[in-house]
Amino acid sequence: MMEKPLAVSLEDARAIQAAAQRGKIQILVNYETTWYRSNRAAYDLVRENAIGEIRKVVVHDGHEGPKEINVQPEFLKWLTDPALNPGALYDFGCYGADLMTWWMHGKAPISVTAVAQTDKPDIYPNVNDDATIILQYPGVQAVLMPSWNWTFARKDSEIYGNKGYAITVGLTKLRLRFVGEKQESEITADPLTPPNDGSLHYLSAVMNGSLKPDGDQASLDTNMIVMQILDAARESARTGRTIKLKPLPPN
Repeated sequence: MMEKPLAVSLEDARAIQAAAQRGKIQILVNYETTWYRSNRAAYDLVRENAIGEIRKVVVHDGHEGPKEINVQPEFLKWLTDPALNPGALYDFGCYGADLMTWWMHGKAPISVTAVAQTDKPDIYPNVNDDATIILQYPGVQAVLMPSWNWTFARKDSEIYGNKGYAITVGLTKLRLRFVGEKQESEITADPLTPPNDGSLHYLSAVMNGSLKPDGDQASLDTNMIVMQILDAARESARTGRTIKLKPLPPN
């Protein structure tokens, strides 16, 4: 199990995938948001068709900036090296790409369009600190907004369906509104259940064979699509073009 994202490029991710297959080992990617009760509740609403077919998703992720929140010097050096971490686009764009792939039940988008910029060049001269990524699916659009320029740390999402919407609020709460309702309501999501209630329980279950990571947020198949999205977003931001995605080669 590794910290997100899986790799710095799709090419590197493919090499990791091939090595895992040769060695017959599991590759897992840990995201803080995997253990948010609110995200699990949103997934359940999507799976149960409670808000209908997804039409649009907006995901906000990030904080004031790694230097501004006083990360360790070694970590800051790594985060601001474009060869190791392509800025906020990768650092926080991976969260939305992971959630969207999970909410879309493993479907990859048909295209990716992204813009990235550096609003604080005196602090981050070599990497972007703000980005917007648009994922287009048949009938569905997702807007990911990773940034090192938020006024405060945030990891929240808005999921709009043709029957209603769900907006995650922090780790535990959701704001909901359904067709026919004049006002939204707020609920507290149910607690997560073992082994899906934390990274160590999850890792232990995978290691002892009681849980197969298939299509969930930490699984390799999900995170290969995440890397495909991030790679396309970087290329789109570099070239100013929308990048059409092709199906990933078979494992």
